[in-house]
Amino acid sequence: MEAARVKQGESLTRSAFLLAFDPRREKLTQRGELGYLLRAATLAELLLAGNLADESGKARALTPPAAEPGSLRAVVWEQISTSPPRSWRRWVQKDNGKAVRLVRDELAAAKVIDVRRRRVLLFPVERITPRKAYLSRRPAERVGRAIRGGRPVGHLDEDVRVLAALATAARLKTVIPSWREARQRMDRIQQLSAPIEPITTALRKSVEAARSADAGGG
Repeated sequence: MEAARVKQGESLTRSAFLLAFDPRREKLTQRGELGYLLRAATLAELLLAGNLADESGKARALTPPAAEPGSLRAVVWEQISTSPPRSWRRWVQKDNGKAVRLVRDELAAAKVIDVRRRRVLLFPVERITPRKAYLSRRPAERVGRAIRGGRPVGHLDEDVRVLAALATAARLKTVIPSWREARQRMDRIQQLSAPIEPITTALRKSVEAARSADAGGG
């Protein structure tokens, strides 16, 4: 596997959360699958930083990350390092609802997003918006360009390349609205996904399984 690094101080997981925000509709999209995307982004961070390794399709813990206690990165690392080797898909799917809450609270504490809660007919409703629109719009534009081509994959910033691979695997509509378009660009997407291929495969299968279950009423 080709070595890759994410720029120090950047968070793929935070960026993935913001990437799921649709500025036209002013809401998060695909919230039922967002946790899978966030867990996959965290796994990608750990893999690219050398904290995890792929061993015959399973995640193996190597060295602990420098992570804030209670952060999603710390939680995921603890789960993997204290468990027998399990598939990447297992770690993409585990506690995915908690993943959304952890990253949401982290971004809210950093004053990157606003979280407003109210009740509609006794049911709690949560509205999440970035404090500055460009925080979601610009990454979506960069990731969209990465998917559609232009610059060679090897010349892309690593964070954009990885986010593009994750967004496509999750079928994130804010980045690539049509799955038909994704299929047309499959060669490009495979190049983007190469450094984290076990994770993008696990994410894609998790999203497909979730959608099939919803369609079947299961």
